[in-house]
Formats: sequence, C-alpha cells, structure tokens
Amino acid sequence: MMNIFFRVDASIEIGTGHVMRCLTLADELKKYGNRVMFICRMHKGHLCNFIESKGYEVARLPQIQEEIEWLTPHSHWLGAHWLTDVHDTIQSLKKNAPIDWLIIDHYGIEENWQKEVRPYVKKIMVIDDLADRKHDCDLLLDQNYYAQMENRYRHLVKNETRLLLGPKYALIREEFKKVRLNLKERNGEVKRIVVFLGGSDPHNVTELVLEALKIEEFRNIEVNVIVGTSNIHKERIQNICSQVPRFHFHCQINNMAELMATADLAIGAGGTAIWERCYLGLPSLVIILASNQEQVIHALEWYGAVYNLGYKENICIEHIVCSLKKLINNKKILRDMSRKCRDLFGESLGNELVVSLLKGDSDVII
Repeated sequence: MMNIFFRVDASIEIGTGHVMRCLTLADELKKYGNRVMFICRMHKGHLCNFIESKGYEVARLPQIQEEIEWLTPHSHWLGAHWLTDVHDTIQSLKKNAPIDWLIIDHYGIEENWQKEVRPYVKKIMVIDDLADRKHDCDLLLDQNYYAQMENRYRHLVKNETRLLLGPKYALIREEFKKVRLNLKERNGEVKRIVVFLGGSDPHNVTELVLEALKIEEFRNIEVNVIVGTSNIHKERIQNICSQVPRFHFHCQINNMAELMATADLAIGAGGTAIWERCYLGLPSLVIILASNQEQVIHALEWYGAVYNLGYKENICIEHIVCSLKKLINNKKILRDMSRKCRDLFGESLGNELVVSLLKGDSDVII
C-alpha cells in the first residue's frame, strides 16, 4: 500500500477540472488499496466538500491575503506566497509521513516549490498542460494534443524525468469508459445538444449560448445545460432553462458521460472536459475562456476534432447561431469530427498506466 497526496485547487477562477481529473486518478489508485489524501486551499469556489463526499480526506489550507511573488503567470492561483503555500503543504505531509508520491496539478506551482517539498516525499508527479515553467519531478503527465509534443518539456524537466505526453495517456473517468464500449457511430444528425462551459464559468458564457439556442430555427433540438456548484450564475441559468421546455438544467451531476453519449453536438470550453467529449467522439463548438486553453483548442482545430468559435470576448449570439447552422447543415463535417476525436485516443490506458508507473512496475512500456 502506498501513501499518496494530491496538491490541487479549485476556485471560481481556476475552475473545477484540475480537481476532477485528480479524482479520476485517485479512484484508480484507491482500487489497489492505496491511501489517498488531498491538500487544497479554501478559495472561493473550492471543492473540499465535494472531494470529501467522494470518500477522501482533505487537508484544508486557509484562505489568506498576502503579497504574491510572480514566479509563473499563474502564481496568484495559489492564493498565497509560494513559500507560505509550500510550508503549509509540508506541515500536512509531515503529519502523515512517510509519503510515497506527491501528485501536483496546479499552474501556480513550479520547481522552486517542488525543491522545497522534496525532502518530505519519496517521489513527485506533475500533471500539467502549459509547458510554461520548469519542474523538479520524477513523472510528468500532459494529456493534451499538440504538434511536436515530444519537444514541449525538453528544457523544463530533468533528463531522467519520465514523460507521458498526449491524449492516449488521458485520465478518463470510469463512467466514460463504460459508455464508450457501447457507443454507436454518430450519423451527423443533430437532435440533442449538451452545453457545458466548465464547472465555474465566471463570465457566464453559458447564458450567451442559451440565448443563441432559443431561436425558432432550433426549436426541435433538445438542450442539456450543465453547470457546477461553484458557478455563481447557476440560479440565473436555471431560471432561463425553466422558461424553455426543451432546455434541461443539471448541476454537479454524476451522469455526465450519459448526457454526452446521447448528445449529437456539444458547446463547451477548452478545459479538461474537452477530452471527455473527444473520447466519446462528440463533435463540439468550443469557446476559448482563458489564455491557458488557447494552445490546445488551436491544435485540435488544426487536427479537425473541434470547431473553434474563438475567444469569449469576441463572440456574440449571431456568431454562435451562424456556426451552429453551418455544422447542423453539414452532416459530413460532424461525422468527420467525431471520427477524428476518437482517433486521438487509441486504446487510452491513461489511468491504468499511470498507476502502474506509480507502483513502480518495471515492465511498463510508454
């Protein structure tokens, strides 16, 4: 049995995706009898209660106000000076020593933080998407699709760091794997649309999308609208849905895979849910909600797996409507997008492979 800690946060700004993919890996680790705990700071919109509801202990770091040292573009996501954060983390680790693995999924953490924590853990794993800072880690996972993926971390990690790069290593929740086994090939016809702009959607892009979907031309399309508990606009979204019979409101659901599998088209963002949509071959219109989503959306657009609507600041109702009409009236584009999405993954043994590497299995081929 291993003793494993996750250092990950959720907030209105950070969103919920980092926590969700860590829970996916945690569930896989738990299957083998490992002890898994989380260390999270209590930002506004944190998911500590949700993590605990899934059966995991959470060491809660207090929400504080202090000056931030900008070591990375996302340093402020820590909600504290990096030294404060790492020392808070170390206190939790010391109380539960020895620690076999510390798994870090946080854009605000880089090699200085990791070097400070090194003496208190046996090994460090990093989950990253940005490749914009150096890491001191033993294993690094970036599940995103990029051109020349093998070069992204060349100068950012030690030579001996093992790299898992690309969608075939994606952390996919078990519910999605079960659904994919029985998934029928999509025919390009659009009768159902699922809308999910991330767990928090602080700019309420969801409402803009719903206004576009209200028009008479889409009257025969059923719309499932999904939000997270940290979405500060959720009551407003629920009210909009209650006024349109074909709109169905869902908050912090456990059947995301089912709703995506039965949908013919999605409207979403570039966070972690983009890989769940692609895994199920669900064509999607995507909106860039933050700068850290830009690279992956452009790469998937180039590959032909998504239709990029652009940055949230540049999108209006008319733009969404025109793009929807273009896709709905071209079944071939939607069929091709669906095939491209599924081709990204191959067998996709990400969860199992990562656990095997954490366990130290020497015969794992990556």
